[in-house]
Amino acid sequence: MQILVISDIHANFTALDAVLADAGQVDAVWCLGDLVGYGPDPEVCVERIRQLPNTVCLLGNHDAAVLGKLDQEAFNHEANISVSWTRDQLSPASLGFLQGLRTRVETQNVTLSHGSPRNPIWEYLLDINTVLSNFSFFKTPICIVGHTHIPIIYTHNGNGTVDWSIPQPGVLTPIQGRAILNPGSVGQPRDRNPMAAYAIYHSDENSWEARRVEYDIASVQKRISAAGLPFRHAARLMDGW
Repeated sequence: MQILVISDIHANFTALDAVLADAGQVDAVWCLGDLVGYGPDPEVCVERIRQLPNTVCLLGNHDAAVLGKLDQEAFNHEANISVSWTRDQLSPASLGFLQGLRTRVETQNVTLSHGSPRNPIWEYLLDINTVLSNFSFFKTPICIVGHTHIPIIYTHNGNGTVDWSIPQPGVLTPIQGRAILNPGSVGQPRDRNPMAAYAIYHSDENSWEARRVEYDIASVQKRISAAGLPFRHAARLMDGW
């Protein structure tokens, strides 16, 4: 099976549309959360994800904040503004969809989580010590996370250490042993590359294919400005940071 893995769409429909077109026909979709926040298109992004067939979707921290499940004061001032604005843009159907999302999903071989297996909503996997400790919080060979907006592969060596690598777009990477994978962000990359990031998980051969695709960033920036959202949310799209 070819499974499309996406995360951190952040209400950027132009990026989401580009990713779905670039991915083409897939057998299933795994969406790791944060459909909303920062961007100008929360309603249409949630609606599009709702319509995708064979989709598993998780709850991210921005999704949870919009629902009132997470204290907005935990966010910085600009993100807080976006949370309040987003809540007013979503239809009852979209709010209901977000309300029904789980924070963590486990299959026979893969654990899915937005932040980390230990703290699915909030914890960032950004340093080796935090990553290493999180291997104790899932039993499957693979865990796939989002939240950091950075594509990366962490591999447990079995001797108490972790290796990491940045996957090259378009290259099939065999997954050997236990690993934590991150596809990066569709709608707001933070690895100094403004192109939308996603991945294809080839489950039959247990391999990971990172991908990047260009999209019309300027049009998204204009919609952010027109909505009255913070300027930084528009500026950082071009910087990829």
